[in-house]
Amino acid sequence: MNLPSPPPHTAQSGPDGPTSKSRFRSAFRPGLFEGQTVIVTGGGSGLGRCAAHELASLGAHVALVGRQATKLETVAAEISAIYPERAGDVSTAVCDIRNESEVKATVAAILQKHGRIDGLFNCAGGQFPAKLRDISLKGWDAVVRNNLHGTFLFSRECFVQWMENHGGSIVNMLADIWGGLPGMGHSGAARGGVLTLTETAACEWGYAGVRVNAVAPGWIASAGIDTYDEDYRNLLRGLRTKVPLQRFGTESELSSAAVYLLSQAAGFISGTVIRVDGGVPTARHSWQLQPAERSFPYNGFPQYQPPVTFSDSQPKATS
Repeated sequence: MNLPSPPPHTAQSGPDGPTSKSRFRSAFRPGLFEGQTVIVTGGGSGLGRCAAHELASLGAHVALVGRQATKLETVAAEISAIYPERAGDVSTAVCDIRNESEVKATVAAILQKHGRIDGLFNCAGGQFPAKLRDISLKGWDAVVRNNLHGTFLFSRECFVQWMENHGGSIVNMLADIWGGLPGMGHSGAARGGVLTLTETAACEWGYAGVRVNAVAPGWIASAGIDTYDEDYRNLLRGLRTKVPLQRFGTESELSSAAVYLLSQAAGFISGTVIRVDGGVPTARHSWQLQPAERSFPYNGFPQYQPPVTFSDSQPKATS
């Protein structure tokens, strides 16, 4: 049985750390995805790991996709231990999402294992901070192929191999690209492409009962932030006060938006984007933001590992 979801504007926290055996406290009803199979690319860490846990807690058969088998197997073992009823419903697939033949084979293998594909969360991606003048063609190509090409290939194969004849839901990953993405122009260009891909696919595939949407996270306090160099981490530390809500987001807050779009509750939503950014794009330079008095983060993921980078600036969750 799922634990009750937290009351409005309250962040709950169970035992801390990745070894916690507490179940995800989702805001959605238990059994929402019962009998459905959802693919999560990038499911071995960060936002993908969090979404995989939430989907499993809601009854989904989860297919984890990524490039590192060890990470995928670790998440699969976590889910199987916390949700023993899901132990036989979690699969892993090592795949370079930039490789067309690997993507085709991976989607086919998932279908053979699970028998259906109801949802796809294109969460995999990656980038590195750099000015446009300093990005080599190799670096540009690597980021665009990962963030844009991989999203296209997985979406297309899920559609062609299953969803075209059965319907389904696809959620793509964007970023706070509104007005450009200075300092990460390769990722901004790729995510901008994902935006138009999302809108186009929603139009072309709607006849088949396939909905295609996206989530656009702003500054989410995911553990992956700790992998950036110290200069960029220092830049990130100073961003909290530029958010109208005066804090960073949690992995759970991004996951809940993706889960909503994957669910039947979003049955008449397609071709749209949910911003999960605390209002950053609407902040005006002419308006001085006030210190927040009631901005309470939601964390339904007991296995959440907040980044060390923000340890002194992230507001504490209350229970």
